[in-house]
Amino acid sequence: MKRWPAIVLLGIAALLLCACARHAGESSTTVRTLDRADAVRSNWDAATPPESGWTPVALPDTWTRRWAAHDGVVWYRLQWFQADDAVPVGLLLDYVCLADAVYLNGSLIHRDPQLVEPLTRSWIKPQFFLLDRPLLRRGQNELLVRVSGLAAYQPGFGRVRVGDPAEVRARYETHVRWQYDSELFSGASGIVLGGIFGMFWLFRRKDAVYGWYALSAWLFAAYGSNYVTRSPWPFASTDGWQAFVAVLYVAAAFSFAVFLLRYCEKRWPWTERVLGLLCAVFFVYALLWPASAGPHRAVMILMGGGLYYVAIVAFIVRAVRVRRMDQRILAACLLIPLLTSSHDFLVFFGIANDSAYLLALTSPLTMIGLGSVLAHRFYVAMRRVEHFNVELHQEVEQATRRLSETLAREHQLAIANTRASERLNLVRDVHDGFGGSLLGTIVALENSPATSETTAIVGRLKELRDDLRLIIDTTAQERDTDLAGLLASLRHRWSHRFEVAGVESRWQLAGAERLHLGAARSLDLLRFLQEALTNVLKHAQASNVSVVVRRDCDDLIVEVIDDGVGFDSRVSGEGLGLASLQARADRLAARFDLRACPGEGTAISLTASVFATTGATEDRSLLVDRTTGA
Repeated sequence: MKRWPAIVLLGIAALLLCACARHAGESSTTVRTLDRADAVRSNWDAATPPESGWTPVALPDTWTRRWAAHDGVVWYRLQWFQADDAVPVGLLLDYVCLADAVYLNGSLIHRDPQLVEPLTRSWIKPQFFLLDRPLLRRGQNELLVRVSGLAAYQPGFGRVRVGDPAEVRARYETHVRWQYDSELFSGASGIVLGGIFGMFWLFRRKDAVYGWYALSAWLFAAYGSNYVTRSPWPFASTDGWQAFVAVLYVAAAFSFAVFLLRYCEKRWPWTERVLGLLCAVFFVYALLWPASAGPHRAVMILMGGGLYYVAIVAFIVRAVRVRRMDQRILAACLLIPLLTSSHDFLVFFGIANDSAYLLALTSPLTMIGLGSVLAHRFYVAMRRVEHFNVELHQEVEQATRRLSETLAREHQLAIANTRASERLNLVRDVHDGFGGSLLGTIVALENSPATSETTAIVGRLKELRDDLRLIIDTTAQERDTDLAGLLASLRHRWSHRFEVAGVESRWQLAGAERLHLGAARSLDLLRFLQEALTNVLKHAQASNVSVVVRRDCDDLIVEVIDDGVGFDSRVSGEGLGLASLQARADRLAARFDLRACPGEGTAISLTASVFATTGATEDRSLLVDRTTGA
């Protein structure tokens, strides 16, 4: 943040260096500067100067200070003494506006192609001649320069230098470099930078700052062609050409002002529309009435220059207040053209007695600074895009991963639903087919003459019926019924059986609501309970039985307690049904406990984890355990 004043000082130092370089080596003992001449007016078609009317003038000279409205020709006559005509000399004319013909001792040594409208435009480029015998005379030599010009465009003649050819040639090359080549380089730089940032704009249409800068660079380059073109083509007159370049200057200033607004991320719609409409009016004026627009181009130049200065000063003030580094660097770059263009305006309006324009000398430095700032802006924008792409890529990966997980879950759910549907269909087939046949067999046997063998068969068939009911209850309603609902049907059947047998049963359920163990584990649990209750009914000779199913945190506890005859659990070979109960507990990954004593009843308990898995498949629930009824 502290470096931008140094940039300003560097730009001012570069400006001073340019000014010093232009005037370096002006004094010399081998080169004479002719800054006095005689001038006389003439008409367009004059081939020779008038005999009278000559007026002494100081060079450089703008003849409108003397002849305010003179359009046509002015002859300038200069003389110098040459001691030795055998030694060649160099002749340098540093400025002629607009076209000229040069005579030395009455002989024509140079003539522009067009000395009448449309005038040749060689005014900004110096002219160098190598003089030798027989053109060069010993003694007094006379130089006549016929200058054709228009009063509206500062017509006149600059200084003349005569002397050592090598030194005069070196000065000529220096003048060409600073006055002509600098304009070429400035225009080329503007075209190149405009093309680069124009491409940026084509790729990023929403970032209009690049488009406006490219347009302003191209328009300023087109305006700069005023200093290097040798003909007013395609216009038929100097007036048409000057009106055109004045409109270019106004349009360039307008586009540059809009560029600064866009750089500050601002929009002034009505101001922009008014200025754009004004540019269009000037364009129509220059196109339809060039003879008026050309001589009055100063109005357009003043308006464009005022807009240019106001935009730059406003931007510099904003940069100081906002304290953004990129804006301060850009403001520092704009200080350089602000200073140099002030000098050029004084020259343009004839206030400063100079023929050289400084803006072209510093514009490449300015454009490099502007280009660097815009390139950095583009770099930052690209970095933001890259970061956004990385973040977007990560988001897409996360979304893809979540979608894959969701699809996998849906796939598993679809498989589970398919399995459940197949199980349900199988259960229905078993219920309608095997269940109906089993029930019919039981009814037929019960209606047949009772024998001990028939009674045993009916008991076995009823046990098979109960186990089938468990399979149907746990499979057909696995998605909707919790453990409490599954126990309800079991409790209803066994309560009725205990009542018929004269045994009082008490059931206690706690925490079984909204508890889903899955079809396989629910079936194993119900089979465990059914096996335990069967043992009570067959062997305990009890008058009371208590059934407890409760949830304790992550454990499910099942207890069956009776007041029957009991038995000695230590005696080997007793309790064949206990092996079945232990097997079912193992399948549930549960802990099985037994408390029994002769004459004191029996208590069995099962402690299983609610979240335990046994690794068995769901299809196991469809198998009828062979230990049922042991």
